[in-house]
Amino acid sequence: MRAHPVFAHMPVTIFEVMSSLAREHGAINLGQGFPDDQGPQSLRRLAADALMTGSNQYAPSRGLPELRHAVVEHYGRLQGVPLTFDGVLITSGATEAIAASIMAWVHPGDEIVIFEPAYDAYRPLIERAGGIAVPVRLQPPLWRLTDDAIEAVITPRTRMVVFNNPHNPTARAFDAEEVAALARVCVRHDLIAVSDEVWEHVILDGRRHRSLIAEPGMTSRTLKIGSAGKIFGMTGWKIGFVCGDPALVDPVAKAHQFITFATPPNLQSAVAAGLGWPEAAFAEMGADLQRSRDRLAAGLTAHGFVLTPSEGTYFLGLDLTASGIASSDEAFCRRAVVDFGVAAIPLSAFVSDAAAGSVIRLCFAKADAVLDEAIERLGGAAETLRRA
Repeated sequence: MRAHPVFAHMPVTIFEVMSSLAREHGAINLGQGFPDDQGPQSLRRLAADALMTGSNQYAPSRGLPELRHAVVEHYGRLQGVPLTFDGVLITSGATEAIAASIMAWVHPGDEIVIFEPAYDAYRPLIERAGGIAVPVRLQPPLWRLTDDAIEAVITPRTRMVVFNNPHNPTARAFDAEEVAALARVCVRHDLIAVSDEVWEHVILDGRRHRSLIAEPGMTSRTLKIGSAGKIFGMTGWKIGFVCGDPALVDPVAKAHQFITFATPPNLQSAVAAGLGWPEAAFAEMGADLQRSRDRLAAGLTAHGFVLTPSEGTYFLGLDLTASGIASSDEAFCRRAVVDFGVAAIPLSAFVSDAAAGSVIRLCFAKADAVLDEAIERLGGAAETLRRA
């Protein structure tokens, strides 16, 4: 028997590699992106109550009506995005939402634009659907997106763009001109956009999230992907949203039927309540994360590290070359976890070619004591490697 070649020859993800090494060596894990905090207690209590008093059978495949209505209300109130009940699908996590969207709309031979460094699920999902992932390379340290860079890869076979904003792993929150540039290209070439916006509430320094679906001409061609796990800092809940024109969402819902069919109803009930929170509650969660970013950034800067901008997500980039460390990002990460007790992620794992990179990704959604210890350990690593 032979597995599908897309997956048969695929290495274990860098997240699993680094997390396994962190467990093996007792290292601080700043690699995989999950918070130390267990999430809002009020939502966890609602979910627990729903587990005991509500239904534990299959939820409707498209999601509980109260959650679908809550998604419409939430995005309309906080982002000015006009959605309808029929244009919302609930999935078992945002990655399933992306997978179902690609399965529904990608035909064999279609070219799909992605922006590298790119979340590592995009390429295998595209290729499993028979599509061809075509990268646009974002360049450090600013990782800016330009109209010309996108246009350069468009061909008659281009069907879709997969866009991630705020962007994992670079931590960019793309600005108004960058989002508008992508929208213009999509409209000009009649492209579908899968807009992965799971970090939309983890956006820092007073910035406002710009949803691609709200740009001129994009309402009828964008599948907006959201994640309750990221919104509320409970990544294990795996509650995703697909939002858009019902004509775009309907085929995605049909693909979803044959992936997970439905999503745990008790978690959906709790998320529906949480989405109704006032805007100030989401701002407070973002402010807490910003304090953690600033703590990690200040400590690393004091040890002579040069950082790339962190505008959103849980992540902070560290530029090894600019910091005076002559090491590839992958080699540094492997040595850091084994010899210095800190797990990080090399950004070269998120690009399609084999070229070594010099930027590593650190997760700052951790307790202060954890960040402080990681700073000291990475400072020791820097001293050792600069002397080498």
